[in-house]
Amino acid sequence: MRRGISVAALATVVALTATACGGSDSEDKAAKEPGEVSGTVTWWDTSDNTSEAPAFKKLIADFEKKYPKVKVKYVNVPFAQAQQKFKTAAQSGKGAPDVLRSDVGWTPGFAKLGYLAALDGTPALDDKDKFLDGPAASGSYEGKTYGVPQVTDTLGLLYNKELLEKAGVKEAPATWTEVKDAAKKIEKKTGADGIYLNPDSYFALPFVYGEGGDMVDVEGKKITIANDAAVKGVSTAVDLIKSGAAPKPDTTDGYNNMQTSFKDGKVAMIVNGPWATADIFSGKSFKDKENLGIAPVPAGSTGEAGAPVGGHNLVAYAGSGNLDASYLFIKHMTSAKAQEQVSAEIGVLPTREDAYTDKVLSDPVRKAFYDALGKAHPRPAIAEGGDLFTDFLPHYVKILQGTETPEEGLTATADAWKKQLLKDYTVEK
Repeated sequence: MRRGISVAALATVVALTATACGGSDSEDKAAKEPGEVSGTVTWWDTSDNTSEAPAFKKLIADFEKKYPKVKVKYVNVPFAQAQQKFKTAAQSGKGAPDVLRSDVGWTPGFAKLGYLAALDGTPALDDKDKFLDGPAASGSYEGKTYGVPQVTDTLGLLYNKELLEKAGVKEAPATWTEVKDAAKKIEKKTGADGIYLNPDSYFALPFVYGEGGDMVDVEGKKITIANDAAVKGVSTAVDLIKSGAAPKPDTTDGYNNMQTSFKDGKVAMIVNGPWATADIFSGKSFKDKENLGIAPVPAGSTGEAGAPVGGHNLVAYAGSGNLDASYLFIKHMTSAKAQEQVSAEIGVLPTREDAYTDKVLSDPVRKAFYDALGKAHPRPAIAEGGDLFTDFLPHYVKILQGTETPEEGLTATADAWKKQLLKDYTVEK
């Protein structure tokens, strides 16, 4: 699933304002024995309908064979529409699915609004200790678990081995300074651009993390996106453009332009996730898959590298009349066997340690991103986490365009968060 979305699409997102208590305390309800469970589970799947959904449909067929009294109604909902569509249905109490494939950034917000059933003590969390720490944290909110991670991802530095070799760059750059130096050599020797920066604000995070910064300090209740570390990190991105190491990005469809330029050999390096590799391999520069190199995102001046943890959780609607069946469905879809099967088929990353079998890790792409997960940075587990990028996006675009300085753009972002999302937080400058 493509993690980044176009600037135009993200700018149209309208936050639904609603108030509610925390999620349902479903752990207080005794679940039925599996053989006694019957009913219909409606599942909204937000995966790509062409490249990913067929693999999940196979798991549904296996589930229905295992639990013949339970039927699954499969509905594919476009990712860009799913958050708002679920909010509207859950708020009205009409038309919400029993189970949703929720982006990790949406889960705490849905839980706060009371739309999700807590899963602690249910069959959905029978294997809680098997999940990787980063993905597992994405399903928690205020001490309870509302989502079971189905797939995870992070960002890495993807590079064209042939272009780097022609430029005399022997190894993947490990710092942003090395990226800048390599980019100049690549342009001089090959005529290709060194690196393309996606203007989606999600892709600003490796620069921020590389300086020890973050968007917010949850424990301290501080907005930190405009502090010195964050400004220094984003300034690094600006410097890559000003120095000529990166072209000024297209701001109407930056993601697709980045992908096309990389596939065509017009740019040597990009930052992207595992979801992008199937598309990359369709490009003329990567007909030989061995030409794609994958390394952890470069480090900042701190010497540390960091990329956000992405992915999707399976969550259960608190108002569902089929919770017992939903618990079993979530358990099945997130089992080690299911995750291994789907990973091998479509290349997504499992969220369980026991799903990283030799079969899964034998693929160099999955192995590279599994290694990159070791440096991944969990996103803040706050209800507003999924909405932070909406205000960040237009300012990050202006920063990369040069119409706002990093200080101006990040301060404006922090002020917007304070005014609209995090009213009880202080702004750290």
